[in-house]
Amino acid sequence: MAVDLTGLSVFLAVAEARSFRGAAERLGVTRPAVSLAIRRLEDRLGVALVQRTTRSVSLTEAGEQLYQRVAPAISEVGLALEATADRDLAPSGLLRLAVSSIAERFISGPLLAGFADANPAVTIDVTVTDEEFDIVAEGYDAGVRLGEVIDQDMIAVPVSGDQRHAAYAAPSYVARFGAPAHPSELARHRCIGWRPAPHTAPYRWEFGEDGRDYDVAVDPQITTNDMWLMIRTAVAGGGITFGLQETFRPYVERGELVPLLEDYCPPFAGFFLYFPNRRNLAPKLRALVEHARRWR
Repeated sequence: MAVDLTGLSVFLAVAEARSFRGAAERLGVTRPAVSLAIRRLEDRLGVALVQRTTRSVSLTEAGEQLYQRVAPAISEVGLALEATADRDLAPSGLLRLAVSSIAERFISGPLLAGFADANPAVTIDVTVTDEEFDIVAEGYDAGVRLGEVIDQDMIAVPVSGDQRHAAYAAPSYVARFGAPAHPSELARHRCIGWRPAPHTAPYRWEFGEDGRDYDVAVDPQITTNDMWLMIRTAVAGGGITFGLQETFRPYVERGELVPLLEDYCPPFAGFFLYFPNRRNLAPKLRALVEHARRWR
C-alpha cells in the first residue's frame, strides 16, 4: 500500500488539535479540505479514524493506535529535513531542559557529558523536576518525561525503550512481614510513597491484570518527593516502595532489595524528549535530539 503522506499529515493535525477548524488553521487549508483528506484516508484504510459531532472531535480506537505509531515517525522525518536544511549551522547558546527525576538514563551523567563534549558552544541548564507545567511558558527549550504525561501538541522523540514498574522491599522486610501476593494486599503493609510536590496526593501505584490497567491508592507510612530517600528507607527495611525497574536494578543486583508483584506490572511507553512544534528547530536542540537518539 502506497503511503498517503498528505492524508497522514492532515490526520495528525486533527488528532493534535482535536478540531477540524484548528487543523485547517494549522495547515493553512479550508475545513472542507481537511474533511475530504480524512475521509479519503479512512476509505483507503477501511476503518474509521475520527469521531466527529457538532461539538467535538475525538479519535476512534483505531485512530488512537494510528496516531501513537505514526506521530513519532513523522516527527523523525521532520527533524531529518530540518537537519538537512541547517546542517552548516553550529549548535550554540543556552539550552534549558526540564527533566523528570526518574529519567535515569538521561540524567545518569554520560549522556549529557557526551553531548557537552561534542557541542562545546552549547551551555546546558538542567532542572530536575517532577512537577507538570508548560515548558514553553516557563522558558524551557525541551523536557524529558514519560510519554503518557506529555501534551499531544508537542513533538515527542523516544529516548528510551519501554519501561516497567514494580514494588520493592528489603529481604529483611519480607522476612518480618511477608510479601504481598496481589496488589490488593498492599493495604496491610507498610508502604513508602512518592509525591511530586508539597500539598499533592501521593502517587497511586499502577498495575495491570487480565488486560486491564488500574491503580491502587496506598496509604504510605512515609511519603517523600525524593526518590533516593525512598530507596534508602526501603533498603533499611522500612517498607515496600514502588518505581521503575531501571531505577531499582542496581539495588536488586546487589541483593539489597527484591522485586514484588512483577506479574501485575506490564510494560508501558518509556521516556521522550519533547518540545514545541516549531517550523525551524534551533541547531542546539536538534543536536541534543540526535545525540539522545544515539544513546537510546
